Amino acid sequence: MISFVTKLKGLTCVNPLPLLTTLRSIHTSSVNRAFSFELTADQRSYQELATNFTKDHIIPNAAHYDRTGEYPLEIIEKAWEVGLVNTDIPEKYGGLGLQNLDSVLVGEALSFGCTGMSTAILANGLAEMPVIIAGNEEQKKKYLGRMTEEPLIAAYCVTEPGAGSDVAGIKTRAEKKGDSWVINGSKMWITNGGKANWYFLLARSDPTEKKASKAFTGFILDADSPGVTIGRKEWNMGQRCSDTRGITFEDVVVPSDNVLGEPGKGFLIAMGAFDRTRPAVASGALGLAARALDEATRYSMERKTMGVPIINHQAISFMLADMAIGIETSRLITYRAAWEIDQGRKNTYYASIAKAIASDVANKSASDAVQVFGGNGFNSDYPVEKLMRDAKIYQIYEGTSQIQRLIISRILAEEAKQKLA
Repeated sequence: MISFVTKLKGLTCVNPLPLLTTLRSIHTSSVNRAFSFELTADQRSYQELATNFTKDHIIPNAAHYDRTGEYPLEIIEKAWEVGLVNTDIPEKYGGLGLQNLDSVLVGEALSFGCTGMSTAILANGLAEMPVIIAGNEEQKKKYLGRMTEEPLIAAYCVTEPGAGSDVAGIKTRAEKKGDSWVINGSKMWITNGGKANWYFLLARSDPTEKKASKAFTGFILDADSPGVTIGRKEWNMGQRCSDTRGITFEDVVVPSDNVLGEPGKGFLIAMGAFDRTRPAVASGALGLAARALDEATRYSMERKTMGVPIINHQAISFMLADMAIGIETSRLITYRAAWEIDQGRKNTYYASIAKAIASDVANKSASDAVQVFGGNGFNSDYPVEKLMRDAKIYQIYEGTSQIQRLIISRILAEEAKQKLA
């Protein structure tokens, strides 16, 4: 792939989306430089590139892909061409090697246009992250390298029909046989499942081990391996162009070279990936919420009742204000969660807070936008009903809102114990 700087120089830059009023850099005065909210010049470039791409390619096509449920491969390939896919892959393997906060800025801008498309784009990062953090040199060259050589898709293959939030309840088994492993089981709700070139797969490798941290092994599995059966595309309530499927594994042979990290350490690898990807998921919810606010604000200035635009009615203006409060608050903690990782610190606490609040704010903002639109909001000719359908999944996938609260409360309890000790 050519460098990001070269791509950016070759892009015809236009003004950012007129509607994208809430996606902006936050500036501080020159009085206190020790604590700054200002984005760097490079970060503003990433943000602008993603914003322009959203304006030119995602927003004009969002309704079509939502209506048909088609996988937006053409849009993804264009995003790959300008460097908006696989942003976390290190430069050594052909990627941009962006920091977590940089990728969050990109995800927020893309999600402003359509979270179905942004989910399809960002899901590559979830599959790649275990390889980035735990893969050996050969695995990184082989699997990360191929993602930057051509616009391929990858998928994170963990959730099962009976093991969603309860990852430790995974039933898919991996049995060591000679120099290989044999996989049997099934996965469900796998994003990009039917389009992936390869999967990160989590399977139980020790049937008697009680501790999840020792019972599971992570694998890199080529999607075309014999014994892999891909199920039908699920027709979901929202984010309909995202390819979500069940996948079955029947005596699938995986070479030992494709074990990720050490056998038995797969659970820790999978959970470690979440610390880095949950800020990106939160950024998707944030972009959706920002779109809901912009659409509602525009409509409230055009629609009149009792002789005045409805934004002049306190009932409406307060709804918009509450949406803005939620969005700005979510943005701060989402950026903080990403920034903590970039500082080399564990961010589980902040990542869970960001995922939880951004998901809830997205759902409330979308619901309130529909309310502002009134009867028109309930009609598919207007964009906000799609936002409301798309928003719900943020409270469910990559750890439900309840799981995030469980993680946060456990961290609080552990800290309290340490203080009392």
